[in-house]
Amino acid sequence: MAQVLRPLQNLFDPADAPNLIVGLGVPDDAAAYRLDDDRALIFTTDFFTPIVDDPYTYGAIAAANALSDVYAMGGTPLLALNLVAFPADLPPRILSEVLRGGAEKVREANAVLAGGHTIQDKEPKYGLAVIGLGHPDRLMTKAGAKPGDVLILTKPLGTGTITTATKRGLVEKSHLDEAARWMSTLNRAGAEAGVASGAHAITDITGFGFIGHASEVAIASDVTLRISFDKVPFMEGAHQYAEQWIFPGGSSNNKQAFEELVEFDPVLRDEERMLLFDAQTSGGLLISLPESQVGNFSREMDQRGAAWWQIGQVETAQELRIILGR
Repeated sequence: MAQVLRPLQNLFDPADAPNLIVGLGVPDDAAAYRLDDDRALIFTTDFFTPIVDDPYTYGAIAAANALSDVYAMGGTPLLALNLVAFPADLPPRILSEVLRGGAEKVREANAVLAGGHTIQDKEPKYGLAVIGLGHPDRLMTKAGAKPGDVLILTKPLGTGTITTATKRGLVEKSHLDEAARWMSTLNRAGAEAGVASGAHAITDITGFGFIGHASEVAIASDVTLRISFDKVPFMEGAHQYAEQWIFPGGSSNNKQAFEELVEFDPVLRDEERMLLFDAQTSGGLLISLPESQVGNFSREMDQRGAAWWQIGQVETAQELRIILGR
């Protein structure tokens, strides 16, 4: 991807846009543009093909996934536009349900759905373009993690293997229902609690898998992340399908791209390692937080009725960016 974007970087010199806080030169979860001393505009977009059969649930998951990038920047969603590709031979009621699921998720985020764009395509695709607001001096990028921080995760892993098991007709309904619930859960609570507790860095766990997104934080922050596998939460059924080696193609791509950055404890089995490369959809937030603020973060999350797990710590940069033990 870096090679694809390099020509664009040459066309847009950061010096020509001094108010662009985050853009092509510093890859992150969303673009950010300073409006004034107190406001930064956050802009992102995301869409994908169906990963569940129920149209309403698909719409809700896709919307939560798109909104997540604003939360990952420590911002508040403000405005959203639908992005739709839909086959002409499918009943319109299916699209109506997809849009209803997305619209209700946007409303849950206290944002406004203001329109969008639709094209015909052979395969359905749905997502959002989202604008949010944040404070220019308090944006949560991937580059702020500091040695001594603790690492927090706000959703369990496993959506890739579970949804792939669904496509193969092998999933247990309770496992898919739980995965759908997590995928359609907004990352609002974790973002608000992280900002309120003085988090140093936040990113969301999506298509590059846990290892991919964690390594982005480690490289951008010039640190090493030490993680305990036994503290990482997984959805019910994730281990079951991993043992059958049921993974989406993106998980293998992630392994190939990022495994050279990781030191694994030899006791970790192949399927356990692969779960950490598993491509996620609408995953949780990975938060780097000062250890002194864990109590504050816990109280903030309790007030919002949200789950979280402390999974490791940030250390001074070493040769490898991720160290994974039991």
